[in-house]
Amino acid sequence: MRREAATVAGLLDAATARIAAALGLAHRDARLDARVLAAHVLGVDAAWLIAHDTDPLNDAHVVVFDSLLAQRLEGMPIAYLVGAREFYGRSFLVSPDVLIPRPDTELLVERALAHIPPDQAMNVLDLGTGSGCIAITLALERPLARVTAVDRSTAALAIARRNADIHHARVEFLTSDWFAAFTPPSVLAKRRFGLIVSNPPYIVAADPHLARGDLRFEPLSALAAGHDGLADLRQLTAAACAHLEPGGALLLEHGYDQADAVLTLLREGGIPHPQSWADLSGILRVSGGELSE
Repeated sequence: MRREAATVAGLLDAATARIAAALGLAHRDARLDARVLAAHVLGVDAAWLIAHDTDPLNDAHVVVFDSLLAQRLEGMPIAYLVGAREFYGRSFLVSPDVLIPRPDTELLVERALAHIPPDQAMNVLDLGTGSGCIAITLALERPLARVTAVDRSTAALAIARRNADIHHARVEFLTSDWFAAFTPPSVLAKRRFGLIVSNPPYIVAADPHLARGDLRFEPLSALAAGHDGLADLRQLTAAACAHLEPGGALLLEHGYDQADAVLTLLREGGIPHPQSWADLSGILRVSGGELSE
């Protein structure tokens, strides 16, 4: 007896129930996961899924969907399964070699854009670029800016370069462990920047959240930063002013409870009047300030 073909609605209903049960997600979030996977497999958008909910699906699509669903039920992030995540209105390729771009980081971009003149050239440095989403967004939003992005991971830089090519963004990518590429005897040692931005690792190494949810699958080196989560922030604030132009600015993303500590590090590093900015949830998520003229 021939099995009845699965429909779009039936596939989504079954997947939503399984995702909610396996991952403990609310129905709305589980449904979103199911829709993203289905849209990816079928090569359609969310509106198509709604308009064609009674359409039958061919077996090949169901097999691919079931394979991705099985990985999602094990906790694999949706972004890694579909290979992309939206950030600041654009789609960026991602892989387990890079952090998944998050909406929280858009605050860092907004603060950076407020500092970059739209009608003037400025040297901008993105430290630990990962997928390149920050550097590429800044380059696209401020075409006159000369954006340089560094990462110590060659695998991450490969993803970032692909994203820059896709978006036709003019960004210089360098392999570097933080400021190493701009430190003697490097030929770039004299280069200075009007703005330095970074979303560095800032999670406490022993934080149990690193073993839960999406974080289990993301690169640990891009997440954890020592016993207090401040190891990389401490290193960046201590070194950054030597690479800034007079009046240049340093902007850093950090953890939800780290603003006071980062403000202290910024003052100790040479930023005289640092401040912090809150994200849409009211959490102080970005801190920074300008070097004296």
